[in-house]
Amino acid sequence: MFGFCIGAGVAVQGRINGALGARLGDGVAAATVSFGAGLIALLIAFACSSALRARITEVRVAVSQGSLPAWQLLGGLCGAFFVAAQGLTIAAIGVTAFTVAVVAGQLLSSLVVDRLGLAPNGRTPITPWRLGAAALGITGVLLSAAGSSTPTTVTTGVPDIPALLIVLPALAGIFLAWQQAVNGRVATVGGPFTATLINFVVGLTALLLLDLYTLSTTGFPAEFPTNPWLYTGGLIGVAFIALAAVTVGMIGVLLLGLTSVAGQLVAAALLDAAEGKLSATAILSCLIVLCAVVVASTARR
Repeated sequence: MFGFCIGAGVAVQGRINGALGARLGDGVAAATVSFGAGLIALLIAFACSSALRARITEVRVAVSQGSLPAWQLLGGLCGAFFVAAQGLTIAAIGVTAFTVAVVAGQLLSSLVVDRLGLAPNGRTPITPWRLGAAALGITGVLLSAAGSSTPTTVTTGVPDIPALLIVLPALAGIFLAWQQAVNGRVATVGGPFTATLINFVVGLTALLLLDLYTLSTTGFPAEFPTNPWLYTGGLIGVAFIALAAVTVGMIGVLLLGLTSVAGQLVAAALLDAAEGKLSATAILSCLIVLCAVVVASTARR
């Protein structure tokens, strides 16, 4: 259930950040604003709670003692890389190719991450059932993407790098699986909100560095929208990153990835239905990914 909630949050956040990016004319700037809003909310929460601040100390002690490797604090770089990949490639290859490449990279990488035992739940072998579940998940996303229309994209000011147009989103998906695993490791030491805070600090720092380049070529947005709902994407991100940091230790990276993908598709279908655009393809893709979840759950047991 947690995985489905995470996926639904990702779908809603994507709609919000997409709308903000369209208003700003810069997808990377929209992501930076979203990260910033989420980080501000987290800083306020930590400032008001001594218990939360104590968990930061626990993480710092664990890093100094070597029980928590410092590189496991860098999960936020994966979120920044994902946003950069969106800005660099979607305008050229479209949403369909980008989505399929990301999910394929994420699910295949999840098999490896689980096998290596990077997540808190330990090692999980690669079996034919788990391979089949990943293949079903990719098939469902491919069907969903093929049946949807490609929305208008926004520019980023970053020049195209043709050789990396497919490689970048696949790498973004691979890194997402790694991010979920290391965030789970941090959460076992300092709790989910400490893991989320570190994730947002690292990710926002990377995005600000990227913005230094894009702003030098495109300049600041002409104006910022006044609709407050367009700035809630970061708050949703705080919720699903914290929830993922807890859930990954319970079910592993592959099952978390599949349930979150299913949640994204179901939420997107509900949003389309509310707009009167629900299609049979969207329903079928949801059913395929839900079958993948069942297969992966069976393999886990």
